[in-house]
Amino acid sequence: MPRLITGLDAARVRANLEQARETIAAAGRDPAEVAILAAVKYVPVDEIDTLREAGLDLLGENRAQDLEEKATRFPGFRWHFIGALQSRKVKQIVPHVELIHSVASESAMRQLERHGTPDTRILIEVNVAGEEGKAGIAPGELAHYLEIAPVKVAGLMTMPPFTEDPEDSRPYFARLAELAAEHGLTELSMGSSQDYAVAAAEGATIVRIGTSLYA
Repeated sequence: MPRLITGLDAARVRANLEQARETIAAAGRDPAEVAILAAVKYVPVDEIDTLREAGLDLLGENRAQDLEEKATRFPGFRWHFIGALQSRKVKQIVPHVELIHSVASESAMRQLERHGTPDTRILIEVNVAGEEGKAGIAPGELAHYLEIAPVKVAGLMTMPPFTEDPEDSRPYFARLAELAAEHGLTELSMGSSQDYAVAAAEGATIVRIGTSLYA
């Protein structure tokens, strides 16, 4: 299991954030059009305020309990939920986030119908690569999920297969962008520390970065 990230230095994180913006620009995108989300799964609650000093304002948490604790203690940040969404956790998550990245089941949709608000916005997670055992709906199911969604669907999210070469992720990011365009969706959450430049080039509006911000 990865170790907690401690001893964060605001100046170093700020420099890494600026480097990420430069990388996005080099990929042919306006950095103002690509939100950098700091993934804080392994950042302890006592280190969160350092991220504000570094100039970050958008944070993403993978675990419902940790999200509740961190968002309650630091409401000045914009919070997104980026982990695997369990339907039984929807009620716990909704009050704290402006966007849920990982809706991929009808049971989650039913819970969103019960606990969502007019402000609730979601992304539908699509398993573009068709990986066995991986979260996300099949591309062919997207129309159905858009039809049954009880809250605002802002766009799509995907996690491509793990690879050492970021270029291997490009076709999956491109396909997600095509799906979003086909259905008139504007938000695309894709790309992580390893491949966010490729994701940005293929149309990402949100990139989820962790380790490369903190190193």
